[in-house]
Amino acid sequence: MNNKKEKFARFGIATKGFVYCLIGGLTAMAAFGAGGKKTGSSGALEFLSSQTYGQILLVITALGLLGFVFWRLYQTFADPEDKGNDAKGIFRRMGYFSSGVFYGLLTYTAIKTVAGSGSDSGGGKESLVNTLLSESYGQILVGILGVIFLCKAGYQLYRAYSGKFKNKVNESGLGRKARELVLKSGQIGYTARGVVIGIISFLTFKAAFSANSNQAGGTEDAFGFIQNEFGAIVLAVVAIGLLAYGVFMFIKAKYRKMSGI
Repeated sequence: MNNKKEKFARFGIATKGFVYCLIGGLTAMAAFGAGGKKTGSSGALEFLSSQTYGQILLVITALGLLGFVFWRLYQTFADPEDKGNDAKGIFRRMGYFSSGVFYGLLTYTAIKTVAGSGSDSGGGKESLVNTLLSESYGQILVGILGVIFLCKAGYQLYRAYSGKFKNKVNESGLGRKARELVLKSGQIGYTARGVVIGIISFLTFKAAFSANSNQAGGTEDAFGFIQNEFGAIVLAVVAIGLLAYGVFMFIKAKYRKMSGI
């Protein structure tokens, strides 16, 4: 792997971890009544912009997110991990591509915030759902979107507890304590992501059945649902789980095996 490209990709993975630490930390603080706020990715960027040297932090974050987009697109088209061109391989590579698109949009949001245009922190998924509902068979299309989110949620849980994930950790060459930290942070983080994405799927299904885009929502809405239905303690647990996922991304950025660049 080209050293500069590898460093750029690792910087991108670490930046993703930084964003998740912000999301989890701010939401946990809100759950405990210690300030903070329930927020998703765009809200985390808004928080950064309001800090001392916020513009500099946003520029660095935007560059890091661009590094993650680069890595996802490279995984999609160059296939350095040899996922292949069968149905399973194409499905995995399309997952990388959709992740790259999402973080590309988040990079654009960061750039807009730096430029002073603000970010559209609310209603992103509502806008998408509203667009789909305006089409013929719109409710079916939104239902399919809900299924996609549900599959993604299930995959997060699979990654958390599958033997494949444990084997990768055990084969990483890390010491015992480091492996335990990676395994625990990864399992907790993937589980929290699965819960949040599962709730986003539920909200999307509600929008499909009611033909009302206001029923849909993203991460921030999922946090609101958790707090309203299960209370602040459960919200805090999920938020801390996302914080753990951020820590896991930092570890992954340092130790992940990369080849083919």
